[in-house]
Amino acid sequence: MKLRKMLARPVCIFVLFFACGLAAAQTRSNASFALKNGERVVFLGNSLFENDFQYGYLELALTTRWPDRDIIFRNLGWTGDNVYGVARSTITNPPTGYDLLMEHLTKAQPTLVFVAYGGIEAQDDEAGLPFFREGLIKLLDKIDQLGANAILVSPMPILLPDSSQNVAKRNAMLETYATAIAQLASARGKRYIDIFKPIQEISKKVSLTDNGIHLNDVGYYHLATIFEQSLGLGPRNQPITITAGKVPAVTSGPAKMLNAGDNTTTNLSFTVNDSLLPLPRPTDDRAVGSDAPIVTIKGLKKGYYTLTADQEQLISASAKEWENGVAIKQGATFVQARELQQMIVKKNDLFFFQYRPLNTTYILGFRSYEQGRHVKGLEEQSILIKWLEGQIALSRKPKSRIYQLTPLK
Repeated sequence: MKLRKMLARPVCIFVLFFACGLAAAQTRSNASFALKNGERVVFLGNSLFENDFQYGYLELALTTRWPDRDIIFRNLGWTGDNVYGVARSTITNPPTGYDLLMEHLTKAQPTLVFVAYGGIEAQDDEAGLPFFREGLIKLLDKIDQLGANAILVSPMPILLPDSSQNVAKRNAMLETYATAIAQLASARGKRYIDIFKPIQEISKKVSLTDNGIHLNDVGYYHLATIFEQSLGLGPRNQPITITAGKVPAVTSGPAKMLNAGDNTTTNLSFTVNDSLLPLPRPTDDRAVGSDAPIVTIKGLKKGYYTLTADQEQLISASAKEWENGVAIKQGATFVQARELQQMIVKKNDLFFFQYRPLNTTYILGFRSYEQGRHVKGLEEQSILIKWLEGQIALSRKPKSRIYQLTPLK
Protein backbone atom coordinates (compact mmCIF):
# COMPACT_ATOMS: atom_id res chain seq x y z
CA MET A 1 0.00 0.00 0.00
CA LYS A 2 2.80 2.38 0.95
CA LEU A 3 4.64 1.50 -2.26
CA ARG A 4 1.54 2.29 -4.33
CA LYS A 5 1.24 5.70 -2.66
CA MET A 6 4.92 6.43 -3.24
CA LEU A 7 4.59 5.55 -6.91
CA ALA A 8 1.44 7.65 -7.28
CA ARG A 9 3.06 10.77 -5.79
CA PRO A 10 5.38 11.55 -8.77
CA VAL A 11 2.43 11.08 -11.13
CA CYS A 12 0.36 13.57 -9.12
CA ILE A 13 3.25 16.03 -9.12
CA PHE A 14 3.64 15.63 -12.89
CA VAL A 15 -0.10 16.20 -13.47
CA LEU A 16 0.03 19.27 -11.23
CA PHE A 17 3.00 20.74 -13.11
CA PHE A 18 1.36 19.95 -16.45
CA ALA A 19 -1.90 21.63 -15.41
CA CYS A 20 -0.02 24.68 -14.12
CA GLY A 21 2.01 24.84 -17.32
CA LEU A 22 -1.12 24.62 -19.45
CA ALA A 23 -2.82 27.36 -17.42
CA ALA A 24 0.26 29.58 -17.76
CA ALA A 25 0.33 28.93 -21.51
CA GLN A 26 -3.32 29.90 -21.83
CA THR A 27 -2.64 33.08 -19.85
CA ARG A 28 0.23 34.01 -22.16
CA SER A 29 -1.83 33.40 -25.30
CA ASN A 30 -4.72 35.53 -24.00
CA ALA A 31 -2.62 38.37 -22.57
CA SER A 32 -2.93 41.85 -24.05
CA PHE A 33 -0.62 42.44 -26.99
CA ALA A 34 1.88 45.27 -27.27
CA LEU A 35 5.27 45.74 -28.89
CA LYS A 36 8.00 47.15 -26.67
CA ASN A 37 10.70 49.63 -27.49
CA GLY A 38 13.67 47.86 -29.12
CA GLU A 39 11.72 44.83 -30.35
CA ARG A 40 12.73 43.06 -33.55
CA VAL A 41 9.73 41.63 -35.39
CA VAL A 42 10.14 39.01 -38.14
CA PHE A 43 7.54 37.86 -40.67
CA LEU A 44 8.45 34.27 -41.57
CA GLY A 45 6.54 32.19 -44.09
CA ASN A 46 5.67 31.82 -47.75
CA SER A 47 4.20 34.22 -50.34
CA LEU A 48 1.63 35.49 -47.83
CA PHE A 49 4.42 37.54 -46.28
CA GLU A 50 6.77 37.94 -49.24
CA ASN A 51 4.16 39.63 -51.42
CA ASP A 52 3.56 42.28 -48.76
CA PHE A 53 6.95 43.66 -49.82
CA GLN A 54 4.92 45.48 -52.50
CA TYR A 55 2.53 47.12 -50.03
CA GLY A 56 3.98 47.15 -46.51
CA TYR A 57 0.56 47.09 -44.88
CA LEU A 58 1.42 44.62 -42.11
CA GLU A 59 4.50 46.52 -40.98
CA LEU A 60 2.73 49.86 -41.35
CA ALA A 61 -0.15 48.70 -39.17
CA LEU A 62 2.16 47.64 -36.34
CA THR A 63 4.59 50.56 -36.74
CA THR A 64 1.86 53.16 -36.35
CA ARG A 65 0.26 51.41 -33.36
CA TRP A 66 3.19 52.44 -31.15
CA PRO A 67 4.57 55.60 -32.79
CA ASP A 68 6.71 56.42 -29.75
CA ARG A 69 8.63 53.11 -29.86
CA ASP A 70 11.56 52.04 -32.02
CA ILE A 71 10.72 48.63 -33.48
CA ILE A 72 12.71 46.88 -36.21
CA PHE A 73 10.84 44.79 -38.80
CA ARG A 74 12.29 42.17 -41.14
CA ASN A 75 10.26 40.29 -43.74
CA LEU A 76 11.69 36.81 -44.37
CA GLY A 77 8.76 35.54 -46.42
CA TRP A 78 9.74 33.33 -49.37
CA THR A 79 7.28 32.26 -52.05
CA GLY A 80 6.77 28.49 -52.17
CA ASP A 81 8.51 27.96 -48.84
CA ASN A 82 7.55 25.42 -46.17
CA VAL A 83 8.64 24.80 -42.59
CA TYR A 84 11.74 23.00 -43.89
CA GLY A 85 12.87 25.94 -46.04
CA VAL A 86 12.56 23.95 -49.26
CA ALA A 87 12.19 27.02 -51.48
CA ARG A 88 15.40 28.53 -50.14
CA SER A 89 17.62 25.77 -51.55
CA THR A 90 18.43 27.84 -54.63
CA ILE A 91 22.08 28.60 -53.93
CA THR A 92 23.75 25.22 -53.47
CA ASN A 93 23.36 22.07 -51.45
CA PRO A 94 24.88 22.25 -48.89
CA PRO A 95 23.86 24.51 -47.29
CA THR A 96 20.37 23.06 -47.49
CA GLY A 97 17.25 25.19 -47.69
CA TYR A 98 16.65 24.40 -44.04
CA ASP A 99 20.16 25.60 -43.15
CA LEU A 100 19.43 28.88 -44.91
CA LEU A 101 16.09 29.21 -43.15
CA MET A 102 17.82 28.85 -39.79
CA GLU A 103 20.58 31.24 -40.87
CA HIS A 104 18.12 33.92 -42.04
CA LEU A 105 16.07 33.60 -38.86
CA THR A 106 19.08 33.68 -36.54
CA LYS A 107 20.69 36.64 -38.28
CA ALA A 108 17.47 38.67 -37.92
CA GLN A 109 17.83 38.45 -34.10
CA PRO A 110 14.07 38.38 -33.53
CA THR A 111 12.18 39.05 -30.33
CA LEU A 112 8.88 38.18 -32.04
CA VAL A 113 8.21 35.99 -35.08
CA PHE A 114 4.95 35.80 -37.02
CA VAL A 115 4.99 32.26 -38.47
CA ALA A 116 2.79 31.65 -41.53
CA TYR A 117 3.19 28.19 -43.05
CA GLY A 118 0.85 25.40 -44.08
CA GLY A 119 -0.34 26.66 -47.46
CA ILE A 120 2.31 24.73 -49.40
CA GLU A 121 2.31 21.73 -47.10
CA ALA A 122 -1.48 21.29 -47.45
CA GLN A 123 -0.86 20.11 -51.02
CA ASP A 124 0.36 16.85 -49.46
CA ASP A 125 -3.11 16.29 -48.00
CA GLU A 126 -3.62 14.60 -44.62
CA ALA A 127 -0.71 12.25 -45.23
CA GLY A 128 1.63 15.24 -44.94
CA LEU A 129 0.24 16.51 -41.63
CA PRO A 130 2.62 14.60 -39.31
CA PHE A 131 5.67 15.75 -41.30
CA PHE A 132 4.39 19.34 -41.29
CA ARG A 133 3.64 19.28 -37.57
CA GLU A 134 7.08 17.85 -36.84
CA GLY A 135 8.74 20.63 -38.85
CA LEU A 136 6.63 23.35 -37.23
CA ILE A 137 7.49 22.06 -33.75
CA LYS A 138 11.16 22.07 -34.67
CA LEU A 139 10.85 25.64 -35.98
CA LEU A 140 9.10 26.78 -32.79
CA ASP A 141 11.83 25.12 -30.73
CA LYS A 142 14.39 27.17 -32.64
CA ILE A 143 12.45 30.39 -32.06
CA ASP A 144 12.28 29.55 -28.34
CA GLN A 145 16.05 28.95 -28.32
CA LEU A 146 16.58 32.41 -29.79
CA GLY A 147 14.62 33.86 -26.89
CA ALA A 148 11.82 35.10 -29.14
CA ASN A 149 8.05 34.79 -28.96
CA ALA A 150 6.06 33.28 -31.81
CA ILE A 151 2.60 34.02 -33.19
CA LEU A 152 1.21 31.35 -35.50
CA VAL A 153 -0.85 32.35 -38.53
CA SER A 154 -3.22 30.08 -40.45
CA PRO A 155 -2.93 29.63 -44.23
CA MET A 156 -5.34 31.66 -46.33
CA PRO A 157 -8.07 30.08 -48.50
CA ILE A 158 -8.01 29.78 -52.26
CA LEU A 159 -10.40 32.43 -53.56
CA LEU A 160 -11.54 30.93 -56.84
CA PRO A 161 -15.16 30.25 -57.92
CA ASP A 162 -16.98 27.94 -55.49
CA SER A 163 -18.28 25.88 -58.42
CA SER A 164 -14.91 24.19 -58.68
CA GLN A 165 -14.94 20.93 -56.68
CA ASN A 166 -11.15 20.96 -56.67
CA VAL A 167 -11.11 24.38 -54.99
CA ALA A 168 -13.57 23.17 -52.34
CA LYS A 169 -11.37 20.15 -51.69
CA ARG A 170 -8.21 22.28 -51.47
CA ASN A 171 -9.85 24.71 -49.08
CA ALA A 172 -11.08 21.87 -46.89
CA MET A 173 -7.49 20.63 -46.63
CA LEU A 174 -6.17 24.14 -45.94
CA GLU A 175 -8.68 24.41 -43.12
CA THR A 176 -7.52 21.06 -41.77
CA TYR A 177 -3.96 22.37 -41.64
CA ALA A 178 -5.21 25.59 -40.04
CA THR A 179 -6.85 23.50 -37.30
CA ALA A 180 -3.59 21.62 -36.73
CA ILE A 181 -1.72 24.94 -36.40
CA ALA A 182 -4.32 26.26 -33.95
CA GLN A 183 -4.04 23.11 -31.83
CA LEU A 184 -0.25 23.35 -31.74
CA ALA A 185 -0.46 27.04 -30.82
CA SER A 186 -2.76 26.16 -27.93
CA ALA A 187 -0.50 23.34 -26.77
CA ARG A 188 2.55 25.61 -26.83
CA GLY A 189 0.82 28.63 -25.28
CA LYS A 190 1.28 30.72 -28.44
CA ARG A 191 -1.02 33.26 -29.98
CA TYR A 192 -2.86 32.13 -33.09
CA ILE A 193 -4.26 34.32 -35.85
CA ASP A 194 -6.96 32.76 -38.00
CA ILE A 195 -6.96 34.52 -41.36
CA PHE A 196 -8.70 31.66 -43.20
CA LYS A 197 -12.27 32.36 -42.13
CA PRO A 198 -12.09 36.19 -42.08
CA ILE A 199 -10.56 36.36 -45.57
CA GLN A 200 -13.07 33.85 -46.88
CA GLU A 201 -15.91 35.95 -45.44
CA ILE A 202 -14.58 39.30 -46.71
CA SER A 203 -13.98 37.84 -50.18
CA LYS A 204 -17.75 37.34 -50.56
CA LYS A 205 -18.09 41.13 -50.74
CA VAL A 206 -14.88 42.41 -52.36
CA SER A 207 -12.08 41.10 -54.54
CA LEU A 208 -8.97 40.44 -52.44
CA THR A 209 -6.76 38.82 -55.09
CA ASP A 210 -5.92 39.10 -58.77
CA ASN A 211 -5.60 35.36 -59.31
CA GLY A 212 -7.50 33.74 -56.44
CA ILE A 213 -4.27 32.85 -54.63
CA HIS A 214 -2.13 35.95 -53.98
CA LEU A 215 -3.53 38.98 -52.18
CA ASN A 216 -3.63 42.38 -53.90
CA ASP A 217 -3.46 45.76 -52.15
CA VAL A 218 -7.09 45.47 -51.02
CA GLY A 219 -6.31 42.02 -49.64
CA TYR A 220 -3.29 43.21 -47.68
CA TYR A 221 -5.26 46.16 -46.33
CA HIS A 222 -7.82 43.72 -44.95
CA LEU A 223 -5.10 41.30 -43.79
CA ALA A 224 -3.56 44.09 -41.72
CA THR A 225 -6.91 44.85 -40.11
CA ILE A 226 -7.45 41.12 -39.39
CA PHE A 227 -4.07 41.03 -37.64
CA GLU A 228 -5.00 44.09 -35.57
CA GLN A 229 -8.36 42.66 -34.54
CA SER A 230 -6.90 39.23 -33.74
CA LEU A 231 -4.27 40.86 -31.52
CA GLY A 232 -7.00 42.73 -29.66
CA LEU A 233 -6.01 46.16 -30.95
CA GLY A 234 -8.88 48.64 -30.97
CA PRO A 235 -10.13 50.94 -33.74
CA ARG A 236 -7.60 53.28 -35.30
CA ASN A 237 -9.72 56.37 -35.06
CA GLN A 238 -12.20 57.89 -32.65
CA PRO A 239 -15.36 59.54 -33.93
CA ILE A 240 -15.54 63.29 -33.42
CA THR A 241 -18.76 64.98 -32.32
CA ILE A 242 -19.19 68.74 -31.99
CA THR A 243 -22.35 70.41 -30.79
CA ALA A 244 -22.43 73.98 -32.08
CA GLY A 245 -24.65 76.78 -30.83
CA LYS A 246 -23.33 76.51 -27.29
CA VAL A 247 -20.63 78.60 -25.60
CA PRO A 248 -18.31 76.89 -25.45
CA ALA A 249 -19.15 74.31 -28.09
CA VAL A 250 -19.28 70.75 -26.77
CA THR A 251 -16.79 68.25 -28.24
CA SER A 252 -16.06 64.56 -27.87
CA GLY A 253 -13.22 62.47 -29.22
CA PRO A 254 -9.77 63.89 -30.07
CA ALA A 255 -11.15 67.34 -31.02
CA LYS A 256 -10.61 70.53 -29.03
CA MET A 257 -12.23 73.87 -29.82
CA LEU A 258 -10.08 76.92 -30.58
CA ASN A 259 -11.23 80.30 -29.29
CA ALA A 260 -14.36 78.59 -28.03
CA GLY A 261 -16.06 81.85 -27.13
CA ASP A 262 -15.75 83.14 -30.70
CA ASN A 263 -17.19 80.04 -32.38
CA THR A 264 -20.68 80.40 -33.84
CA THR A 265 -23.13 78.02 -35.46
CA THR A 266 -21.70 78.95 -38.85
CA ASN A 267 -17.94 79.16 -38.17
CA LEU A 268 -16.09 76.57 -36.11
CA SER A 269 -12.36 76.15 -35.46
CA PHE A 270 -10.89 73.14 -33.68
CA THR A 271 -7.80 70.98 -33.47
CA VAL A 272 -7.65 67.21 -33.81
CA ASN A 273 -4.91 65.26 -32.04
CA ASP A 274 -5.10 61.75 -33.47
CA SER A 275 -3.24 59.07 -31.54
CA LEU A 276 -2.69 56.90 -34.64
CA LEU A 277 -2.22 57.47 -38.33
CA PRO A 278 -4.85 55.86 -40.57
CA LEU A 279 -4.04 52.98 -42.88
CA PRO A 280 -3.79 54.36 -46.42
CA ARG A 281 -6.80 53.26 -48.41
CA PRO A 282 -6.09 50.88 -51.34
CA THR A 283 -6.74 51.73 -54.99
CA ASP A 284 -10.31 50.41 -54.84
CA ASP A 285 -11.61 52.71 -52.13
CA ARG A 286 -15.04 51.05 -52.20
CA ALA A 287 -13.51 47.78 -51.03
CA VAL A 288 -12.63 48.88 -47.51
CA GLY A 289 -16.03 49.89 -46.19
CA SER A 290 -16.75 52.75 -43.85
CA ASP A 291 -13.67 52.64 -41.63
CA ALA A 292 -12.75 56.29 -42.21
CA PRO A 293 -12.85 58.81 -39.33
CA ILE A 294 -16.37 60.17 -38.82
CA VAL A 295 -16.97 63.84 -37.96
CA THR A 296 -20.42 64.74 -36.65
CA ILE A 297 -21.39 68.39 -36.17
CA LYS A 298 -24.77 69.19 -34.66
CA GLY A 299 -26.62 72.47 -34.28
CA LEU A 300 -25.65 73.97 -37.64
CA LYS A 301 -28.02 76.33 -39.44
CA LYS A 302 -29.51 75.04 -42.68
CA GLY A 303 -27.07 75.20 -45.60
CA TYR A 304 -23.82 73.68 -46.89
CA TYR A 305 -20.51 73.77 -45.05
CA THR A 306 -16.89 73.12 -46.05
CA LEU A 307 -14.38 71.47 -43.75
CA THR A 308 -10.69 72.37 -44.17
CA ALA A 309 -7.59 71.06 -42.40
CA ASP A 310 -4.59 73.37 -42.28
CA GLN A 311 -6.37 75.40 -44.98
CA GLU A 312 -6.70 72.39 -47.30
CA GLN A 313 -10.27 71.69 -48.37
CA LEU A 314 -11.42 68.22 -47.35
CA ILE A 315 -15.15 67.92 -48.00
CA SER A 316 -18.37 69.90 -48.29
CA ALA A 317 -21.72 68.66 -46.98
CA SER A 318 -25.12 69.92 -45.89
CA ALA A 319 -26.00 70.69 -42.28
CA LYS A 320 -28.15 67.55 -42.26
CA GLU A 321 -25.25 65.41 -43.52
CA TRP A 322 -22.90 66.86 -40.89
CA GLU A 323 -25.48 66.05 -38.24
CA ASN A 324 -25.59 62.42 -39.43
CA GLY A 325 -21.78 62.17 -39.59
CA VAL A 326 -19.40 62.61 -42.53
CA ALA A 327 -16.52 60.24 -43.33
CA ILE A 328 -13.15 61.94 -43.85
CA LYS A 329 -11.07 60.05 -46.42
CA GLN A 330 -8.44 62.58 -47.48
CA GLY A 331 -6.16 65.31 -46.21
CA ALA A 332 -2.62 65.79 -44.94
CA THR A 333 -2.95 62.98 -42.37
CA PHE A 334 -3.67 60.47 -45.14
CA VAL A 335 -0.81 61.89 -47.21
CA GLN A 336 1.53 61.43 -44.24
CA ALA A 337 0.39 57.82 -43.84
CA ARG A 338 0.90 57.12 -47.55
CA GLU A 339 4.39 58.61 -47.51
CA LEU A 340 5.23 56.50 -44.45
CA GLN A 341 4.01 53.40 -46.29
CA GLN A 342 6.24 54.23 -49.26
CA MET A 343 9.26 54.60 -46.97
CA ILE A 344 8.54 51.19 -45.45
CA VAL A 345 8.28 49.63 -48.92
CA LYS A 346 11.58 51.24 -49.97
CA LYS A 347 13.33 50.07 -46.80
CA ASN A 348 12.04 46.54 -47.34
CA ASP A 349 13.18 46.59 -50.97
CA LEU A 350 16.72 47.36 -49.80
CA PHE A 351 16.58 44.57 -47.24
CA PHE A 352 15.15 42.11 -49.78
CA PHE A 353 18.03 42.58 -52.19
CA GLN A 354 20.52 42.54 -49.35
CA TYR A 355 19.59 39.16 -47.90
CA ARG A 356 18.69 37.48 -51.20
CA PRO A 357 20.38 39.33 -54.11
CA LEU A 358 19.46 38.35 -57.66
CA ASN A 359 22.89 36.80 -58.31
CA THR A 360 23.02 35.04 -54.96
CA THR A 361 24.91 32.02 -56.31
CA TYR A 362 27.80 34.23 -57.46
CA ILE A 363 27.95 36.42 -54.35
CA LEU A 364 26.97 34.10 -51.50
CA GLY A 365 26.80 30.63 -53.05
CA PHE A 366 29.20 28.04 -54.42
CA ARG A 367 30.47 30.44 -57.13
CA SER A 368 31.27 33.20 -54.66
CA TYR A 369 34.92 32.85 -55.69
CA GLU A 370 33.89 34.86 -58.78
CA GLN A 371 31.91 37.76 -57.27
CA GLY A 372 32.20 37.29 -53.51
CA ARG A 373 33.82 40.72 -53.30
CA HIS A 374 30.32 42.23 -53.64
CA VAL A 375 29.38 40.99 -50.16
CA LYS A 376 30.83 44.23 -48.82
CA GLY A 377 28.39 46.19 -50.99
CA LEU A 378 25.49 44.20 -49.58
CA GLU A 379 26.62 44.90 -46.04
CA GLU A 380 26.88 48.62 -46.78
CA GLN A 381 23.18 48.70 -47.65
CA SER A 382 22.57 48.43 -43.92
CA ILE A 383 23.55 52.12 -43.72
CA LEU A 384 20.70 53.07 -46.08
CA ILE A 385 18.29 50.74 -44.31
CA LYS A 386 19.12 52.31 -40.96
CA TRP A 387 18.74 55.81 -42.41
CA LEU A 388 15.28 54.95 -43.76
CA GLU A 389 14.31 53.48 -40.41
CA GLY A 390 15.25 56.83 -38.90
CA GLN A 391 13.02 58.63 -41.39
CA ILE A 392 10.20 56.22 -40.60
CA ALA A 393 10.61 57.03 -36.90
CA LEU A 394 10.23 60.74 -37.66
CA SER A 395 7.06 60.19 -39.70
CA ARG A 396 5.05 57.58 -37.79
CA LYS A 397 3.40 59.94 -35.29
CA PRO A 398 0.28 61.96 -36.30
CA LYS A 399 0.58 65.73 -36.34
CA SER A 400 -1.93 68.03 -34.69
CA ARG A 401 -3.97 69.82 -37.33
CA ILE A 402 -6.26 72.84 -37.28
CA TYR A 403 -9.74 72.29 -38.75
CA GLN A 404 -12.23 74.93 -39.78
CA LEU A 405 -15.86 74.56 -40.76
CA THR A 406 -17.24 77.48 -42.77
CA PRO A 407 -20.42 78.07 -44.79
CA LEU A 408 -20.11 77.25 -48.48
CA LYS A 409 -20.55 80.45 -50.46
